[in-house]
Amino acid sequence: MGPSATVAAARLKKPSWKDPRLLIGILLVLVSIVGVIAIVGTADRTTQVYAAREDIAVGQRVTKADLSAVNVRLDDVESGYLTVEGGLDEGKVALQRVAKNQLVPRENLGMADALNRKPVAISLEEELPAQAVPGARVDVWVAMPGSNSSFDKPQLLLPGAEIAQMTEGSSTLGSSRTTVVMVLVTDEQMPRMLGAQANKAKVSVVWNPAGLVR
Repeated sequence: MGPSATVAAARLKKPSWKDPRLLIGILLVLVSIVGVIAIVGTADRTTQVYAAREDIAVGQRVTKADLSAVNVRLDDVESGYLTVEGGLDEGKVALQRVAKNQLVPRENLGMADALNRKPVAISLEEELPAQAVPGARVDVWVAMPGSNSSFDKPQLLLPGAEIAQMTEGSSTLGSSRTTVVMVLVTDEQMPRMLGAQANKAKVSVVWNPAGLVR
């Protein structure tokens, strides 16, 4: 048998289980399978997180009835949201507004004594722009009563205040329908705001498109 025939016979020889090339091939296949399983498992890893069923206003007490559980993939930011596994402590209120269907950040909930803004009702007869909705920022101007049934020059009292809630008020025969706007007021601003209302000041709310607190 010549050299070429010997080489051909060697190539056609059935590989042994002890053949290093066969073992390396099997190892590579196993590694690939494990890698695919790991990737699929990671991609499918979701967490049950609470979302708001409806808008949750600042100061509102939050219970499980206000929330719904949704499956989402959060990865590294999971610790920042309220999970079903972590649960909801009793007595929590919203420190920041949570919009309908929005995931609930943990920092948006706390105890009532942590609130630094409180809602104050302002009744308005003038129509507000469509952009003035809960969560939007508005400037609150007041004009104090003057002499001869007139009012003094308006002054900016609350710059960039956040709207907490809005409700349509009732109307009487021959009068305009009122809108009650709940505006969030800090403890420092509260005396001036309540004083203006107690002295029958004319209060106006102007949408602040920039959302700035000047």
